Amino acid sequence: MTTKSSVTRRTLLKSAGAAALAAPLYSKSALASSGEVNILMWSDYLPPSFIEGFEAKTGIKVNYTGIGSNEEIINKMKATKGQGFDIVSPTNNRSLQWGPLELLKPFDMSKVNIDAVNPAMAKIGTDAWNFEGAGVHWLPHIWGTEGIAYRTDKWLPAGDAPSYGDVWAEENAGKTMGRAHSMMLGAGLYMEASGEMDPGSVWAAYSSEDKMREVWGKITDWCMARKSRIKLIWNDADTQKNGLLNEGVVVGQTWDGPPLALKAAGEPVHYQAPVEGATAWVDGMSMPVGAKNEEQVYAFIDYAFGQEAAGVAIDSHGYNSPVLGADTYSGDVYKKNFAEAYPGDSLANLNPWPAEAPWYAEVRTEFVNKFKSA
Repeated sequence: MTTKSSVTRRTLLKSAGAAALAAPLYSKSALASSGEVNILMWSDYLPPSFIEGFEAKTGIKVNYTGIGSNEEIINKMKATKGQGFDIVSPTNNRSLQWGPLELLKPFDMSKVNIDAVNPAMAKIGTDAWNFEGAGVHWLPHIWGTEGIAYRTDKWLPAGDAPSYGDVWAEENAGKTMGRAHSMMLGAGLYMEASGEMDPGSVWAAYSSEDKMREVWGKITDWCMARKSRIKLIWNDADTQKNGLLNEGVVVGQTWDGPPLALKAAGEPVHYQAPVEGATAWVDGMSMPVGAKNEEQVYAFIDYAFGQEAAGVAIDSHGYNSPVLGADTYSGDVYKKNFAEAYPGDSLANLNPWPAEAPWYAEVRTEFVNKFKSA
């Protein structure tokens, strides 16, 4: 993933040196037409219409278990030694955590129409998820960002764009929300922008445990001093929606999908990249070592990489698709919401989530727990 370039929906995160991958020996005959597929995936990624369309086309039954965090995926797979599911959906920056676990198996890329997706996102799988040179263990599925959502009938940003700092501001005390670890990272980006911490500190924290402890120590102290201003700490899409609709939240740090889904439904909710830059991620599809229904997995991937199926789905869940041309099958509401969420140079100023080493995740949990228990 890269930033600071001319970017559109179709070319987002496409690095200057990334070239289209060679076409695989793709064969429709390899795809299944019956059976079932067991999927462990983010809770709002497979709308009912998507599942119904896939089942009607293939005859394959989808058993869908929704989750709300990467930790849930990793912990379930560790507990079962990679058994019980055919597809899981880790985020792109978790490769350093998954590699040593040896809980995933590579895809047969001759059965994957990889040319259907953004080549830079496909390259994540060939570069970061090619464990021990055994092949691609991750395919792009959904991309999005984390930024600021707010109730347009109750609050408006002071300038043209909101800030991560708005979540922690005294004026909004008792009316804000966020996910603990990413809200704290957002606070760090705000601290940099406001001169309370050296520029580049948040991303430098990924370089070593010592640097991470130095930076996150400052962030945690800052957040603990303002914790009473936070009304709700969310952990999934439904909690975000409920906070904005029913829990008195007027501004929060959220994923793009949930508030944009509310906006598309006519609710007085807006989502926008903050002045510090939205954080960007790509959630993928991986196959656990215990996957029993491999033919059905490839049938699911084939359907998910179809322009129409992907385009209709983004209308429902509010996130974005790596499938090239998917947006041509989305409605005008999605296109309008996307443009309003990322005005001006917002797309060129995204902050891609860096790869997280196991030590980083463990130390961050220490600081998050300290913040939560304050």
